[in-house]
Amino acid sequence: MSFSRREFMQVLAVASAGGMALDHKDVLAGKPGAGQAMYDLPKFGNVSFLHFTDCHAQLMPIYFREPNVNLGVAEAVGRPPHIVGESLLKHFKIRPGTPEAHAFTYLNFESAAKTYGKVGGFAHLATLIKQMRASRPYAMLLDGGDTWQGSATALWTNGQDMVDACKLLGVNAMCPHWEFTLGEKRVQEIVEKDFGGKLDFLAQNVKTNDFGDPVFKPYVIKEMNGVPVAVIGQAFPYTPIANPGYMVSNWTFGIQDENMQKMVDEARSKGAQAVVVISHNGMDVDIKMASRVTGIDAILGGHTHDGMPAPIVVKNAKGQTLVTNAGSNSKFLGVLDFDVRGGKVQDFRYKLLPVFANLLPADAEMQTYIDKVRAPYKAKLDEKLAVSEGLLYRRGNFNGSWDQLIVDALMEVKGADMAFSPGFRWGTTILPGQAITRELMMDQVAITYPTSTLTEMSGETIKTVLEDVCDNLFNPDPYYQQGGDMVRVGGLAYTCDPKAGSGKRISNMMLKGKTIEAGKTYKVAGWAPVAEGVKGEPIWDVMETYFKSHKTITTRKLNTPKVEGMQGNPGIAA
Repeated sequence: MSFSRREFMQVLAVASAGGMALDHKDVLAGKPGAGQAMYDLPKFGNVSFLHFTDCHAQLMPIYFREPNVNLGVAEAVGRPPHIVGESLLKHFKIRPGTPEAHAFTYLNFESAAKTYGKVGGFAHLATLIKQMRASRPYAMLLDGGDTWQGSATALWTNGQDMVDACKLLGVNAMCPHWEFTLGEKRVQEIVEKDFGGKLDFLAQNVKTNDFGDPVFKPYVIKEMNGVPVAVIGQAFPYTPIANPGYMVSNWTFGIQDENMQKMVDEARSKGAQAVVVISHNGMDVDIKMASRVTGIDAILGGHTHDGMPAPIVVKNAKGQTLVTNAGSNSKFLGVLDFDVRGGKVQDFRYKLLPVFANLLPADAEMQTYIDKVRAPYKAKLDEKLAVSEGLLYRRGNFNGSWDQLIVDALMEVKGADMAFSPGFRWGTTILPGQAITRELMMDQVAITYPTSTLTEMSGETIKTVLEDVCDNLFNPDPYYQQGGDMVRVGGLAYTCDPKAGSGKRISNMMLKGKTIEAGKTYKVAGWAPVAEGVKGEPIWDVMETYFKSHKTITTRKLNTPKVEGMQGNPGIAA
């Protein structure tokens, strides 16, 4: 992609208007062509894949803070993605204070966000994809899932805004997770009517629970430059556990290594000279799978939202597999180039490109579509509910300030002693002084099972809940890690030892300075129940009730547990 002087000045003006510091040595205006250089990725080899994942229905540019806590246990200690902040910069040799340092870490987030502006947005992602395809016209664009959920418009259109956006973006194949929370009927409707003959919806590990028949295509084989390549899909294996099982009651899931090996071998027997998997396992699960299943050249992963600047190279019985993860919120585009000769991959190049909205002009066609699909909802989306004095973010193993705001609202509105909020990884970030619009609130709560609850729980039950979620997060075997991050807790203080055994990680539970008693009953507020038929007002009504009496949201004091046994772990900031 080359810029004329006029186009260059136009982009410069966009950068300036968006808050980009024009005298910063690492941004577009500081050095003519610097922004262009960031996205000038020379073609390599003869087979290419473009990959984004976990966009969570974010069509517009957003702010997004990376985690300062992403703990690894057992073999994962100190291994990407379980390194944060300065440790991540050192590991990947990224210079502090650069756009890349801002993209991949939480460091100096507030000031860096004001300097570099927003990230993502499908119009800007579309521009980058077109630039990559200009030098790689044969490249396949792969979507790692969690695409139809995460925004108000995706919820209100039943996922249709994202379905049409992905078709316009030129996606060739995708794998699913949160897509299933639209229900079996809606998913099949989209796959058959919207995607038929245009986009392959792949999942080797989803089968009917009566006869075990495949529900979706397990893989597809395409030719690039005369080279047959296979793409296999892997859906999130624990969908009926992490999300409501009644929404997918006729289907079974699971990791299914044996069937994955069968699909790889089958694709190879049909002539595939390169095999990649688009996966929604999560990176630790992908790493273990890569060590057990042979014949996969690369796993392009999602689910855990890890922006990994370089792949992990995993050795197995017959060779090696690259394992990557491409972040979230349309914030990154992964570019994987293979040199395939003699019937196999000889070499590769990989780059995870941050999508800086200030450096990538909006694609006109995509922007026109976005404006059109949002138009009927614009007044409702833009309505100002409150203003935040502090930074509001979600991502991290324990608690974020957005999560804290949600549990604070639940306790006040519901009259609860304590509150639980799911450890969801999705959700955009709000800068200090920014208005909380309905759209930005819905970025945190837009799901198809939004019911809020007030339940009486014994102290024993509360501990059991915390232990179960903690085991899902910190089990030393990644194949038993079945959920997101730790449940967010309001009102309750506790100690967590991630390295302790199952049922022994949670201790010292306190409420208002008093020890939680196993036999005593407490009022616990929550939302997003996975059981069918639960009654209650949706969480967004709870939040709007709270905002009516709190027009200014003060800086949140995070109710995070005391974490033991993690000294020196590079997955937690000092």
